[in-house]
Amino acid sequence: MFTSDRMMMVFQWSAWMKPANNLLKPIGATVGNPERYDTEYIRNGVCNIFIHNEPLTGRRHTKVTAQRTKKDWASFIKELVDEQYPKAQKIVLVMDNLNTHNGSSLYEAFEPSEAKRILDKLEIHHTPKHGSWLNMAEMELSHLSRQCLDRRIPDMIELEKEVTAWNSTRNESGAVVNWRFTTEDARIKLKRLYPTLE
Repeated sequence: MFTSDRMMMVFQWSAWMKPANNLLKPIGATVGNPERYDTEYIRNGVCNIFIHNEPLTGRRHTKVTAQRTKKDWASFIKELVDEQYPKAQKIVLVMDNLNTHNGSSLYEAFEPSEAKRILDKLEIHHTPKHGSWLNMAEMELSHLSRQCLDRRIPDMIELEKEVTAWNSTRNESGAVVNWRFTTEDARIKLKRLYPTLE
């Protein structure tokens, strides 16, 4: 049961995005000939996108960072606790088993008392090691990739603009996650992972 003092988040970081520019200009379409372009590009660096979403309310929040370090994750989580949900007594996080996704990241980034304060507001659950597809944030990242990141983006500033616009549009539409994978489905699909008694 979800109440205003207990928020459920699904958290995930995206694959590293590669801001890039095409090396050669496309040759425009002419009568009888489609547009032609070369796939070679100039790589302008990499960056990271953090995302959290509330699957039942259709709310999500993204943040583009230059790196994906423990301190970056800790900063994102502090923002989640202090700015996104300051009134929540407990925030339930479901996320994958990435090495940065744990309490030690908070202790590396902040003073022990501050790290403990943030950690005390979190209830962390990790998806199975080979089951990141169970993480609903992966669905949001799929939407982000198809609706926003399906082309070359020249730099991090432009990427931040694009991701922020996507985030706002998606929140305004109230797009919720319609999770259809039930316990019964899991028993069938994941049968090989369950122990057997003989």
